[in-house]
Amino acid sequence: MSASRPIIEAPGLGPITAPYGTWTSPLSARSVAAGGVQLSRVILDGDDLYWLERRPEEGGRSVVVTRSPHGRIADVTPIGTNVRTRVHEYGGAAYTVSRRTIYFSEFADQRVYRLEAGGVPEPLTPAGKWCYADYTVDPRRPRLVCVQEDHTSTDREAVTTLVSVALDGPPAAATVIASGHDFYSSPQFSPDGSRLAWLAWRHPDMPWDSTELWTADVGPDGGLMHQTLVAGGVGESVFQPGWSPDDGTLYFVSDRSGWWNLYCLRAGQVEAVHPMAAEFGRAQWVFGASTWAFSDRSRLLSTYLDDGRWRLASIDVGSGALVPIDVDVEPSDNIAASRTHAVFIGSSSRAPDAVVRLTLATAAVETIRVASTLTIDPGYLSMPETLEVPTERGLTAHAFYYPPTNRDFTPPAGERPPLIVISHGGPTAMHRPTLNLELQYWTSRGFGVVGVNYGGSAGYGRAYRQRLDGQWGVVDVADCVNAAAHLVAQGKSDADRLIIRGNSAGDTTLAALTFRPDVFKAGASYYGISDLEAMTRDTHKFESRYLDRLVGPYPARRDVYRARSPIHFVDRLSCPLILFQGLEDQVVPPDQSRKMADAVRAKGLPVALLAFEGEQHGFRIADTIARCLEAELFFYGVVFRFTPADAISAVPVDNVDNLDRWSP
Repeated sequence: MSASRPIIEAPGLGPITAPYGTWTSPLSARSVAAGGVQLSRVILDGDDLYWLERRPEEGGRSVVVTRSPHGRIADVTPIGTNVRTRVHEYGGAAYTVSRRTIYFSEFADQRVYRLEAGGVPEPLTPAGKWCYADYTVDPRRPRLVCVQEDHTSTDREAVTTLVSVALDGPPAAATVIASGHDFYSSPQFSPDGSRLAWLAWRHPDMPWDSTELWTADVGPDGGLMHQTLVAGGVGESVFQPGWSPDDGTLYFVSDRSGWWNLYCLRAGQVEAVHPMAAEFGRAQWVFGASTWAFSDRSRLLSTYLDDGRWRLASIDVGSGALVPIDVDVEPSDNIAASRTHAVFIGSSSRAPDAVVRLTLATAAVETIRVASTLTIDPGYLSMPETLEVPTERGLTAHAFYYPPTNRDFTPPAGERPPLIVISHGGPTAMHRPTLNLELQYWTSRGFGVVGVNYGGSAGYGRAYRQRLDGQWGVVDVADCVNAAAHLVAQGKSDADRLIIRGNSAGDTTLAALTFRPDVFKAGASYYGISDLEAMTRDTHKFESRYLDRLVGPYPARRDVYRARSPIHFVDRLSCPLILFQGLEDQVVPPDQSRKMADAVRAKGLPVALLAFEGEQHGFRIADTIARCLEAELFFYGVVFRFTPADAISAVPVDNVDNLDRWSP
């Protein structure tokens, strides 16, 4: 263990020599939290541009913002509103726009509202136990079609359907137009309104496992006729159906080849648009994600993932020719296009998320709105290094390594830095190597960080995702352990100061600490899973059968659930742990963190638990985010005996007097 050493001034004007972890950083926890505005859901409505902003400094509320053709930017939804849906708990696509009229879900009551320019929000649906998401406006009739989640029954799970919401008359109950599947998403009308396409799937599949693409004719009364399954099914994930603007050809993304690629349906036959060993689709954790949009009748703008990075391209739909568009930003979750421009959320390793507009004729990028106005000198930014990590069974895992970086400091000779291994959530998600202020908070203080895209992560093809089938808590743990070992072997990390940190599907973090106690010396779990059995009983509908594939059918494989649950093997845990939990979390209930903290405390290990009122799954409030970062840094200072340069409020750590007992 490296003990704290006093800061030593370097001679002359060079950098200061100081131990890793003690470096002074211009990135305070408060500035990171304030810069955590989340930009999403760009929509073009004629010449007007709209997007959604989630603002930590406003209690995490989400606001629709618009930019006029003349460049004026203004909030659309008024103070007091929060544009957010609870469908699937993760939400997404909580608003749409048509002719400057906004239709949105209000988080407080989950009703659908209409907001006309210069007006006040008017409810379209009655109060009750219904949630709505993924809106599309009928081009022929005064109605929305969207996904409805019905929670009126108390003795069974929520019922999900496609519904019609009338735009005329007083608030009225939605009319069900498609039912029978466990889940629905992505309703899209053809340009003339005569047909509707949508996705549907059933338990135990998640949308990246198997989905079905359906179409139907829209009858005179708005009902659906001749419902037809056109693609998808067992072992095929379909993503983002949509129609061409000229002849109404149906386009969609499918992973039938092993990669999410673009396809179209012509004369009843499915045709590949541009086959490629790259991902043109995303794991559908939230509604409304998109990777393609038509700019004109013959040209389609698409984002695609290649070698862990998102890129942009133009595709001629007639020939299938793909031409990469070289830009300095990586596209995020959705894209919109006009004849002259593409609009998306973009970021890079040096620049935060921003709403950007690309001029198609010149590939010039205009930044319209940035998530953070914080200016960071490049001398404090750590640039990601792509890693291919040898792992179990002769396979390779993927990761991005960020070395400690601070222009003002250098470490004492011979000292290796502590390493934070990030196990991303999901687990079917991925770590992206774009600017993340929270990650830079650590690297600018002298920590190395590695974001591991372990087997099971999205972004590397279907076979890579399926590595985790039946192996959650095994493959992901091995890949995180091997990433740390790889960096230690390269001399880039201190084997006695390895940390693992994760959120949501934090079973990876907790499992690594429990089942590989010889590797990590400290851990941080953000609303993580400690009891897989409890997860199957207590979580929400969307993920209630997720573990059937990742672990095994329950209760038939109860033995595996218990064998993989860290809560039952705390006796193996041998390092300090800090846990963070939102008290309104419906995905991973707070009891999971409480029980884990109690068990670790009873063993005599140093442990801390911070719980937050008003937070759900994923922290949104600036005060919470800042407190968590500072508490985590304080905790590592206690464990590894260094004094952070920051002035931090102390964190109550139980069993801190036992620290020597658990020292490496």
